[in-house]
Amino acid sequence: MPSFTIRPARAADQSGIKALIREAGINPLGIHWPRFLVAVAGTETLIGCGQVKAHGDGSSELASLAVTRPWRRRGVAGGLIQALQDQHGAPLWLTCMDHLVPFYQPFGFRSIHSPQEMPPYFRRASRFFNLYLAFTSSPGRLAVMVWEENPAEQ
Repeated sequence: MPSFTIRPARAADQSGIKALIREAGINPLGIHWPRFLVAVAGTETLIGCGQVKAHGDGSSELASLAVTRPWRRRGVAGGLIQALQDQHGAPLWLTCMDHLVPFYQPFGFRSIHSPQEMPPYFRRASRFFNLYLAFTSSPGRLAVMVWEENPAEQ
């Protein structure tokens, strides 16, 4: 199986990051290349990306995780998640559609259902996005998850 490398994004990666985000159909807001790690294969072919965004309430969000279609299910997303966890530490929050919850659980993320347990940014995001989904008759809901290195010590 071909290998890949994970490294900090460079200015030259900006258009490739935006293309990956568009291809994955995820939120294009808050794309700031210096926050990204990228996965590259071969001669620096961009195959994946992810970032951690800091919010005004002090929370940090794992976001913009995208992998190009030919490289999916080959460990690229997992490598990016682990590298971002190593780089930023806990806690890391994320939002995803509820059908993706099982994907994040092996990396130590757990679902948070009570708004009182969420930082204000995620409380607002969950409320507004799930209201939007209710009006669009979407079959899914937004899940809020957190990774804590040792939840028992929290």
